[in-house]
Amino acid sequence: MGGSCARRRPAGPRQVLIPFLLPLFYPALSEPIRYSIPEELAKGSVVGNLAKDLGLSVLDVSARKLRVSAEKLLFSVDAESGELLVKDRIDREQICKERRRCELQLEAVVENPLNIFHIVVVVEDINDHAPQFDKKEIHLEIFESVSPGARLSLDPATDPDINMNSIKHYQINSNPYFSLMVRVNSDGGKYPELSLEKPLDREEKRFHHLILTALDGGDPPRSATAQIEIFVKDTNDNSPVFSKDEYRISVSENLLPGSSVLQVTATDQDEGVNAEINYYFRSTAQSTRHMFSLDEKTGMIKNNQSLDFEDIERYTMEVEAKDGGGLSTQCKVIIEILDENDNSPEIIITSLSDEILEDSLPGMVVAIFKTRDRDFGENGEVKCNVGRGVPFKISSSNNNYYKLVTDGFLDREQTPEYNVTITATDRGKPPLSSSTTITLHIADINDNAPIFHQANYVVHVAENNPPGASIAQVS
Repeated sequence: MGGSCARRRPAGPRQVLIPFLLPLFYPALSEPIRYSIPEELAKGSVVGNLAKDLGLSVLDVSARKLRVSAEKLLFSVDAESGELLVKDRIDREQICKERRRCELQLEAVVENPLNIFHIVVVVEDINDHAPQFDKKEIHLEIFESVSPGARLSLDPATDPDINMNSIKHYQINSNPYFSLMVRVNSDGGKYPELSLEKPLDREEKRFHHLILTALDGGDPPRSATAQIEIFVKDTNDNSPVFSKDEYRISVSENLLPGSSVLQVTATDQDEGVNAEINYYFRSTAQSTRHMFSLDEKTGMIKNNQSLDFEDIERYTMEVEAKDGGGLSTQCKVIIEILDENDNSPEIIITSLSDEILEDSLPGMVVAIFKTRDRDFGENGEVKCNVGRGVPFKISSSNNNYYKLVTDGFLDREQTPEYNVTITATDRGKPPLSSSTTITLHIADINDNAPIFHQANYVVHVAENNPPGASIAQVS
């Protein structure tokens, strides 16, 4: 991610930090205050009493200008009670997408003295989405020679909710020919399959109509249905077989769109049309299908779009090999995305002193900032420094937070302000960096006495000067 320009806080009362406040930052920056709320709370709902949890009185809320900061302001602080309130709609599925744990990071800032606290708000899922099938009608073909116990894979329903609110089970209407089995993958995903319970007779019954229902675990549960039409065909006694049950490959996120990623292969012992195999995506998220394409004839998988490790680290898909007689088998494909150093560090100024007294001692905190790099490992490890020739240095804190402190004596009469450039550089190969410049104003103190231009003045006065006449000028 590229560097961003820091903005100064709007002008207000002068704020001066003194050296004995420095130790206050360590506990404030290390232990976050945690809250837990359900998603979709109404605007104005109370998250918690932030002032009380910070040990502040009601008077401190306005006097010390208690506020919260974040990249997207979903919360605000009540100026009278100090309560943390919901300011905007909080949709867990929109904010955290498919992540199992949804945490929002905030910072609480107070002044006089300047201090910063970390806040974590855990957003809990509610059952606000019903399951949904990609297709409302499912058309299947099966040969009458298939033995009881054979299974037919069905496309699963999807539900963006998680945990108990996600899909829990499937069911079909009662019938003598088919039962429903649910296969659970290693990642916990549930995939419905039809199991043949008794032999089929095409001459007796050519079509079977079933209703598949998906239910989530909410209270009350929400559901979706799909119509299944099964056409009974004649004789095909060998299913395709993949060369592997699971294919796994790692590719760089810099792989160009349209590149060949992986080829899956299956064979069939039948002859003629019953041995002709086509490949299809099954039980695969729509986002993955948009990212990758599968050649139905060759089994070659290619990427349609640019990959981004910072967005998705791994893609999982299921590929079905289906022969000309309608029998099929599945394999799992896992594509791991390798990180490249393609994001520059970002510098975010969280607090900045308006003015600094020129008699401030070395070590006084004048600004607090944090860094962020979306890359992983060494590509995301960041080191900060300031330019030479300025009486300031960077003091490392924790959680990628830093303090800019004085590193020498200041003299407003010599230098009334400093433009300090902060540079953040990651450890990638080659490294990427970004910079931001802040302006620090030095405030005057009465540290200079008046000085005459001359130590002695000799004045010659004529004796006839009238009273009130100017005889000399000193400065």
